[in-house]
Amino acid sequence: MGYRVAVVGATGNVGREMLNILAERQFPVDEIAALASRRSLGTECSFGETTLKTQDLDTFDFTGWDIALFAIGSEATKQYAPKAAKSGCIVIDNSSLYRYDPEIPLVVPEVNPEAVDNYKNKNIIANPNCSTAQMVVALKPLHDRAKIKRVVVSTYQSVSGTGKEAIDELWDQTKGMYVPGQEVAPKVYPKQIAFNVIPHIDVFMEDGSTKEEWKMVVETKKIVDPSIKVTATCVRVPVFVGHSEAINIEFEEFLDEEEARDILREAPGILVVDKRETGGYVTPIECVGDYATFISRIRQDSTIENGINLWCVSDNLRKGAALNAVQIAETLGKRVLKKG
Repeated sequence: MGYRVAVVGATGNVGREMLNILAERQFPVDEIAALASRRSLGTECSFGETTLKTQDLDTFDFTGWDIALFAIGSEATKQYAPKAAKSGCIVIDNSSLYRYDPEIPLVVPEVNPEAVDNYKNKNIIANPNCSTAQMVVALKPLHDRAKIKRVVVSTYQSVSGTGKEAIDELWDQTKGMYVPGQEVAPKVYPKQIAFNVIPHIDVFMEDGSTKEEWKMVVETKKIVDPSIKVTATCVRVPVFVGHSEAINIEFEEFLDEEEARDILREAPGILVVDKRETGGYVTPIECVGDYATFISRIRQDSTIENGINLWCVSDNLRKGAALNAVQIAETLGKRVLKKG
């Protein structure tokens, strides 16, 4: 016997990816529903070889459904997730709404799978921010070995993290650079994104950091260890899909780069591609469509006593969102629900 699964926001980038990954990973589904707002009613979505027509989220009854994967914004989630949870359906939410609620587990299955057991508090599990998800997959096995004191991370985040309108803006601005009269002014972003980088993701906070940077700090502490100090600079780059991160890690004790490489090679969810030669590393265009978090450029930081540098790349629509949500569902099934 399998699960009854609802994908909420099935017509968006992440919702469609959730349906794809559920099918690819052969998640044991008995029945699946693609839910969307009324304006998208009847839109067709693919689930493996099956074509689904979206149903109206507003009138959908979650009673008797096992899991709902939510891929809608925080405002809509605030309205519909409690309704689903109250009906007995376990919500796995991709928005930022519940990530910082101490009663709601924030889960990356390779890092803290045991946290899913706390879904019982509110029948809701939170999915972390895309930039955090891939970083903590890399940090956890190293932390288990040498205990991390401090992390300095600079991100290079693709426009798909903002949504379809941002993808379109990058595409249209890029074309407009070469076709006189077809120039496109920034709308989604505060400045031109084509052939540019923007050190501004989400809103600015009082201390001068952006909310995206704040998320990485708070979520890393919640998922891995509250004692880790994190400082982040988050940058939007003209890449369609795939987030990259340059991560500097300071440990409490010495960790040799060779041992770090071996640890990461054995860690779940990670693929190490680290040849010290031209092209011996992974870039975002190569990670698209892949499940793994790729680690390259592992090397000692000689400027501090116990430091390692590395380069981390992942498909943000997958590990940063849809894949992690499906992995949470798989973990929930194995640890708690035990169907399929």
